[in-house]
Amino acid sequence: MVFFDKLMKAFSGGGPRMFPLAVKCKRCGEILTAQVNLANDLSIEYDDSGNPEFYTCRKVLMGSGRCFQRVEVVLTFDTNRVLQEKTVHGGSFVEE
Repeated sequence: MVFFDKLMKAFSGGGPRMFPLAVKCKRCGEILTAQVNLANDLSIEYDDSGNPEFYTCRKVLMGSGRCFQRVEVVLTFDTNRVLQEKTVHGGSFVEE
């Protein structure tokens, strides 16, 4: 298996780039974490002429059992997959 892992990394450019998320639930205060895979989780948005304009990602997070409040995170990235805007509903971002 190690051989195939090395082979996949050689052809995929070293593995996926991940964007970490950390939000605090406004109801219970629990810190919720997730990651966005910049190669697979983004949805592309096109302009009127059919050119790529930006990427979006929507994640809905829920705690581990104390509270069932959903926290929705919406991220907007430019065409180079650099974060441009982030919003959260039901919580707040935790800066590391």
